[in-house]
Amino acid sequence: MISSTDAVAKKLKCYIDLNQSEWSALGKLPQKIIEMEPGREIVHEGQRKHSAFLLLDGWVSSYKLLPDGTRQIIDFQIPGDFLGLRSLLLRTSDHSFEAVTKVKIAEVPAKNIFAAFEQAPRLAIAVLWAASRDEAMVVEHLINIGRRSAIARTAHFLLELGTRLRLIGVGSDKGYPCPLSQYLLADALGLSAIHVNRVLRQLREQKLLTFQRKKVEFHNLDALIELAEFQTAYLDQDEPIMK
Repeated sequence: MISSTDAVAKKLKCYIDLNQSEWSALGKLPQKIIEMEPGREIVHEGQRKHSAFLLLDGWVSSYKLLPDGTRQIIDFQIPGDFLGLRSLLLRTSDHSFEAVTKVKIAEVPAKNIFAAFEQAPRLAIAVLWAASRDEAMVVEHLINIGRRSAIARTAHFLLELGTRLRLIGVGSDKGYPCPLSQYLLADALGLSAIHVNRVLRQLREQKLLTFQRKKVEFHNLDALIELAEFQTAYLDQDEPIMK
């Protein structure tokens, strides 16, 4: 059963103040808990009849592979995020999920989700909020790649990750632990690894942030936010909307 103190609960609490029966329905979602090593594929693009998953611990990347073998990372999932929820309705996964670190995931079959939603309609609304928020982040990432400069998109992406992590009690406005390599960042930002290295050096030299030894440190948060034109409204995590 999912504890009310874990990352999933913390994330959903941002939207709705669930009652005891709704917490109970949430706890009954998983069929089993699975641990996977870094680099293991969780779901592959085109896979049918798969379960959704709740990420309980670790980091995951969601991505699409192009015919020439190049990869576009859509986003990184952190504890509290759902994996493959949309594909339960579409029936076929339109992208892949891979463990970035060692992960612990809870397998959630479609029948469990539908039963929980029937028992607790407000839980369904909270999960819909989580899915809508994920879609809003993808839209922002599209703007990042299409319109922002390399340095602004990198700053924006790292600020967004920090904001998401603080929601589940990880890190602070001073920084956060981050297991991502420059190659992973490059595939997420639509840049080469060499370009990412150059941009991170610029941010460090401008005394805005440092990303090294698997940690992002903010040195001048206000200036970084101004550079990235970062606004948190699309993350919609200021306070619960439903009591």
